[in-house]
Amino acid sequence: MSVRHDARPRIALTACILHEDPDRRLFKGKALQFSEQKMAHAVWRGGGLPIQLLDLREREALEQAIAASDGLLLQGGADVAPSSYGEEPLRPEWSGDAVRDRHELAAVEVALALGKPILGVCRGIQLLNVALGGSLYQDIQTQVADSLVHRDWHQYEGIEHGVRLERDSWISAVFEGEQFTDPETGGPGLLTNTIHHQALKQVADTLEVSARAPDGIVEAVEDIRGDRWVAGVQWHPEWLDGSEVGGPHRSPGNPVFERFIDACRERASGK
Repeated sequence: MSVRHDARPRIALTACILHEDPDRRLFKGKALQFSEQKMAHAVWRGGGLPIQLLDLREREALEQAIAASDGLLLQGGADVAPSSYGEEPLRPEWSGDAVRDRHELAAVEVALALGKPILGVCRGIQLLNVALGGSLYQDIQTQVADSLVHRDWHQYEGIEHGVRLERDSWISAVFEGEQFTDPETGGPGLLTNTIHHQALKQVADTLEVSARAPDGIVEAVEDIRGDRWVAGVQWHPEWLDGSEVGGPHRSPGNPVFERFIDACRERASGK
C-alpha cells in the first residue's frame, strides 16, 4: 500500500505484552497489548502515524497489517528468550518472552519480504539481530568482562554513557552537526541513556555495526542497501525529547525517528 505524498507514513509498532496474571488488579487474568506512550509520540513527531500491530496469532492478519503499513518499528520491553537463538537461559529470570518473540520474528520476516523499512529500539535491535541469525549476551554484567553498568533499576533512564559512531554509517549521517567529539578516539559520538542488560553477541552476517559503547557493546547496526532499509539502536531515543531525567543535555532522539520515517516515505512513494 502506498501513501499519498501529503500523508504521514503508517508505522506499525509491535505490541508490548502483559501476559495473563490472575493477581493483577486491572484486567485480572487478561492479556494486554500496548505501546509505551513516548514511543508513539516520537513516531508522530518524526512525521509518522503510529499504528498498533497486535498479535492476533493469525499469519494472515500479520501480513495484511504490515502490507497496509509503510514501516515496522520493534519496541523495547521484555527480554528476548534465549530459546529464540538456540540457547538455554543461564538463570530462570532470563527466560524472556518467547510468545512475543514468535510474533516479532514473524513480523520481521513479513516486513523484509514486502520491502518495508524496519527500525529496532532496545529489545528491538536485539530481536532484529536474532531474526537475521545473530545471538545475544543474556546478561552483560555476567558475560562481558569490565563492562559498563548498562542498567540499574533504581536509576533507570538516569544512567548514560557515550556512544562511538562509525564514520559513514547511517547513524553518523543522522546526527551530522549534532554530535560531540569522542574524547578517546577523536571521532564522532553521542551521549545516550542506557536501560538494558542484554546485548548483541554474535552480530548477524547481514548487519554492520555502526556504533559501540566505550566497553565495546554494540549500540547500533544497519543494513541499508538496495531494496533493504534495516537499522537498530540499543538506547531509547524516544525518551530523549528534552523532558528526560537530568534535562536535555544528551543527544536528541528525534533524528533517529525522522530518518526512519523519511525512509518509509521514500519507499512508499517509489523513490
